[in-house]
Amino acid sequence: MTLFVLLGFSAGLPFYMFSTVLSARLAKHGLDIVLIGFFGWVALLPTFKFLWAPLLDAFAVPGLSRVFGKRMSWIITAQIGIVTAMVAMAYTSADTNLPLVALLAVLLAFWTTTLEVAADGWRVELAPTAAEQGPLTAANLWGYRTAMAASSLVALTVADRAGWVWGYLAVALLAALPLPILVSLAPAARGVGRRTTALLTGLVAIAVLLLGALAFFGGFGWVALQLAIAAGISAKSNATVAVLVLCLVPFVLMAVALPWIVRLPATAWARRSTWLGPYVNIFWRFGYRVLPLLGFVTFYRMGDVLTLWGVKPLEIAAHYDLTTMGIADGFVTTPSSMAGVLVGATLAVRLRMSRALMLGAIGSALGNWIFVWLWHVPPNGLAIYTATAVDQFAHGMEGAIFVVYLSLLVNPRYAGAQYAFLSGFAFLLPRLLQGAGGEIVKSIGYDGFFWLSGTLSLAAVLFLPFIAGIRARDEETV
Repeated sequence: MTLFVLLGFSAGLPFYMFSTVLSARLAKHGLDIVLIGFFGWVALLPTFKFLWAPLLDAFAVPGLSRVFGKRMSWIITAQIGIVTAMVAMAYTSADTNLPLVALLAVLLAFWTTTLEVAADGWRVELAPTAAEQGPLTAANLWGYRTAMAASSLVALTVADRAGWVWGYLAVALLAALPLPILVSLAPAARGVGRRTTALLTGLVAIAVLLLGALAFFGGFGWVALQLAIAAGISAKSNATVAVLVLCLVPFVLMAVALPWIVRLPATAWARRSTWLGPYVNIFWRFGYRVLPLLGFVTFYRMGDVLTLWGVKPLEIAAHYDLTTMGIADGFVTTPSSMAGVLVGATLAVRLRMSRALMLGAIGSALGNWIFVWLWHVPPNGLAIYTATAVDQFAHGMEGAIFVVYLSLLVNPRYAGAQYAFLSGFAFLLPRLLQGAGGEIVKSIGYDGFFWLSGTLSLAAVLFLPFIAGIRARDEETV
């Protein structure tokens, strides 16, 4: 449990920096709310983590894995990538070169997600039942949400006094602190010479991986930027309709492919493939009920994701200063979210899962609607502290229930890849809408935005009758 608190902290710290804190920074620099919304699409990258998750299941970091093991070798590599990207974001925090800022935010998101994939796969392998998942999930989310609070408190309060460069550097230092503890968990090597050679090989491999990620996302980003310019996309563009159409595409493709997948024999290449097999296995095991299942997970975290993007621009527009915002996140978020996670993990273990999921959805809706009240009251400390407490408790409870539920859907044979797919798919629609959040706010205001996001999260309840008691097919009998 101590290990998963630490891993949760390591993942939660950078996540807030490329999502919520970045939106606050851009808002403070006077960027148009639509452009800030476009930056919300950086958070789409974790949605596609299933593309590289099988690599983390199948391969280890050369050299490093001989000393630390496969999962830990990726975790340490990701930690170094996180610190490097965050330092780079510090020295571009004037936001005068937005494409470079976007590239560094994407790199930070990539390494954060890589750490999560390795840690999630490890957790599912260690705890295959609900009774075992509850405590580990609570530990992981305690660390995660504590780190989110710490990053916001440190980044915003330091930035308010010394500027954004020092705000980001301070959080980069916090991100580096877990690394020596993780290194200390390594088993003893059999020979000093072999250990030294393995570590040197590992350092070279880390450097190659960091430079490779920079080159890949730099090239991909340049092409994407040229295509956007050619298409005439700008802060005045209305992307909402296109985003909603994109949201339907995955469901259409899955519906078309399902009749073929459910008939596949065990010898079919699609079921045996190292890359495709883990994902085909999900659809094969759950059959046609996978469609309402994925519809449910898509809506369930809607409120949580949209709140993360919209809350800081709302608070700045409501004339709260960075220090007050940081105090709310730092001293209110931690106890509130930890209490919510504890309640959620307990409900997931002790109640029928459908009932626990329903309570989580109701809580998530309330956690969004509280910001409608915050928008309409005069700015004061009590109001922002109350809204933060309700939001963090509700989404902490909902998140804990959801993580346990997803973990139970996963086939332990493909722990990392399948959890990456399910958790990534759960955030696809919310993060697509997040990128169009600026346009939505311009159309219906901040109060309308939070009414809408809470209602969408509550809509997940409509799927529960179709997925309650869902059971996977037994691969041994088919």
